[in-house]
Amino acid sequence: MKKMLLSVLCITMSLFAVTSFAGDGSWQRVKKEGKLVIGLDDSFPPMGYRQADGKLVGFDIDAAEEVAKRLGIKTEWQPTAWDGVMHSLNAKKFDCIWNGMTITEARAKEVAFTKPYVMDGQIAIVNFKDKRFKGLDDLKGIKAGTQKGSSGLEAVKKLKNAPTELKEYEDYPKALLDLEANRIDVVVIDNVTGRDFIAKRPGKYKILPGMISKEPFGIAFRKDDSELREKVQHTLDKMVKDGSMAKISRKWFAEDITNPKKF
Repeated sequence: MKKMLLSVLCITMSLFAVTSFAGDGSWQRVKKEGKLVIGLDDSFPPMGYRQADGKLVGFDIDAAEEVAKRLGIKTEWQPTAWDGVMHSLNAKKFDCIWNGMTITEARAKEVAFTKPYVMDGQIAIVNFKDKRFKGLDDLKGIKAGTQKGSSGLEAVKKLKNAPTELKEYEDYPKALLDLEANRIDVVVIDNVTGRDFIAKRPGKYKILPGMISKEPFGIAFRKDDSELREKVQHTLDKMVKDGSMAKISRKWFAEDITNPKKF
């Protein structure tokens, strides 16, 4: 697992280490407009989601707004379907994707990522009273669910036993509702998201021990927008150094999961 994670991070760093092209105009464009337009799935707690009153909140929201504040601009959030989010970015519907997006080699062929800012992973959630499964290896002959277009699709392939059926959902809440109704047996989900759901609905779900995979989160930009990406990266680096990212992390996760030394 450590070797696989190191490989992913090495790929990430090599992809990020492309020389920026000062004068590509991306930062000047955003600065002139006075806002960073960000694409996201607004039903992805605790990274970014709507409260009952419609207000958008979450870890990524707080982090992005702090970056924008330091850059002297504002944020504008643009909800979009997750399975088409990279296409929308490259179609210039927004400036970046900042929404707990897992860095993968396949995605890096289409977009340019920052360095990892959070280390996440995929876990398996079952019904709280379900006694069939003690661990990941017990998942045999199951109906599994995950979000369409998410890294959960790849994680399912890493299970020791392939599910008999895999359902793809528009978002995780719909998958968890089907789990609660026993229409599926397990939901493969991001660790941070799964723990958030469990905290909000105690006694409904439980996490099977172990992680299916470890996955770094990055902010995605168009490949031509190197100047903008590095401007954001430089600001994030400062926030890690001065403890601001740790403070935001503790607010949402009760611990610091943004320290690159622990990745």
